Amino acid sequence: MSGSSSEASSGSSVSGSSSEASSGSSVFRVLLRMQIHSGMEREFERTWFQVGQAVTDHPANLGQWLARSQEEEGVYYIVSDWADERRFREFEHSQGHLAHRTRLHPFRSGGTMTTMRVVYAMTGAGTGP
Repeated sequence: MSGSSSEASSGSSVSGSSSEASSGSSVFRVLLRMQIHSGMEREFERTWFQVGQAVTDHPANLGQWLARSQEEEGVYYIVSDWADERRFREFEHSQGHLAHRTRLHPFRSGGTMTTMRVVYAMTGAGTGP
């Protein structure tokens, strides 16, 4: 990448491409890795979708995604973006989240949670004009 860091953070085009870069420092991201009991994967996916609105209805939630690993059997990744950590933590300790976790817990055989701050966000050329 030949653009300077000031170009990247200002949102200008980098290296003549149509990709736009912006500072994402305000986005708080949560990454869950979940191992699902063998044979329960499809039911887990349906249940996750059914209860997902408990997350996306929160005013601080910016979106969430469920992804199935292509390399590890029964492994899923859940990514959710939040306006800030404080409001994510409020949601994490809420009754709504407890109900959400209670519905998903029977499918889990293990998992981890990692939190992070988005430093830069770049939109790819494939997203359209």
